[in-house]
Amino acid sequence: MNNEVYKQLYDQMNLGNKSVLVTNLSTPSTPSKSIPKKFLISTEALLNQKFDDHLPKQVYEKAAQTLETGILEFIQIAEEYFLIEPYFPEPQLIIFGAGHIAMPLAEFGSRAGFTVTVIDDRPSFANHQRFPTAQKVICESFEKCFDLINIHPLTFIVIVTRGHRHDMDCLRQVLNYQTAYTGMIGSKRRVKGVMEKMREEGFSQEQLDSVNSPIGFSIGAVTPDEIAFSIIAEVISYRRFSNFKKENSINKKQHWPEYDPDVINELATDDDSPKAIITIVKTKGSVPRKEGAKMIVWPYGKLLGSIGGGCSEGTVITTARDVIATGGYQFQRVDMTGIVAEDEGMACGGIMDVIIEYFE
Repeated sequence: MNNEVYKQLYDQMNLGNKSVLVTNLSTPSTPSKSIPKKFLISTEALLNQKFDDHLPKQVYEKAAQTLETGILEFIQIAEEYFLIEPYFPEPQLIIFGAGHIAMPLAEFGSRAGFTVTVIDDRPSFANHQRFPTAQKVICESFEKCFDLINIHPLTFIVIVTRGHRHDMDCLRQVLNYQTAYTGMIGSKRRVKGVMEKMREEGFSQEQLDSVNSPIGFSIGAVTPDEIAFSIIAEVISYRRFSNFKKENSINKKQHWPEYDPDVINELATDDDSPKAIITIVKTKGSVPRKEGAKMIVWPYGKLLGSIGGGCSEGTVITTARDVIATGGYQFQRVDMTGIVAEDEGMACGGIMDVIIEYFE
């Protein structure tokens, strides 16, 4: 069943692994109440070329491409259509230290789309009252806290503890992981001393070079808020650009796919009631949401997720109810340009192509 595929996808996201979800859509002459077939392809399978006969070779080639670009593909092979969607886990920001800089940093990180975890060994600092926007606040020693967190290649690490010794305790362990970003606060003199000590302890120059320290962009920051701005700006640059380098004036921008955790979680449940999945597959111009955004429509009016809200969803929801009645799938274009946008009072002015598919 397709919900099993979504269960696997949800598990992979929680483990911090990238995956590709392939939906095999048959021709418009689809029999009534048919359900498009779905397949999950792991990063490991693509790297090791562990392919089976369920899908054409071109699909696997496109799947590998989507993991590189972060952009979904919608292709036709013979009489079949394939929706190939890359899924990247939500980027997590782990902040070691819960002092004055950590407070605005956690807030800015949450607003920028990161799942934020704050760690400190002081109960009066490490609490949800102090960090209301953080998903997790862990009160534990910096030596033992690593058993309570999951660091993976899409984890962004910021070390801003209250002291030199605690910074080193955190960095020693962080350097044993592959991360998307590692930054440590400190003056140039202090950082130099830490790096020399780490080198003496056997850490390689390559490991030490991966640490952004002093941390943040140089904007003349003085206050905790300003310092937090400089740090989160640097973190975002590592998220949005592949192989980002501060000294490089030309960095290749990396697309981060739209990901709706609540929608994926719902599709992974054992609920077999009929519903329709709406997915944006192509956009042009100014639109509320980009390729990959999803929503679910139930026949009795319940909705989950969004492809933009308001008028951009109205006609699509009507079509979705038709698909629930007939099965299969339909394409639909949502035009928010020109007179249409003006008449409806819409702020956007673009075009979205969506696929509406039956699911149960």
